[in-house]
Amino acid sequence: MWFEILPSAAIITVALSVPIYAMYGLQKLTLGNAYRRNMDERFDRVMYQRDFRLTNNPYVMNGLNAVPDEDRK
Repeated sequence: MWFEILPSAAIITVALSVPIYAMYGLQKLTLGNAYRRNMDERFDRVMYQRDFRLTNNPYVMNGLNAVPDEDRK
């Protein structure tokens, strides 16, 4: 009958969703943040490097207060 497919459909659904939720936990464990930044474009990579250089944490919101003043003595 039609309901005989339900156990195998549930197994496939769970097996395909495990990597998505596992990456959430692994990134939270290794990076300290559960979300990755998109590095597809060159501009995004440059902004990631800039944020890392300025604050040592590219996942913190950076404003003008994160940029050091060069002319202060």
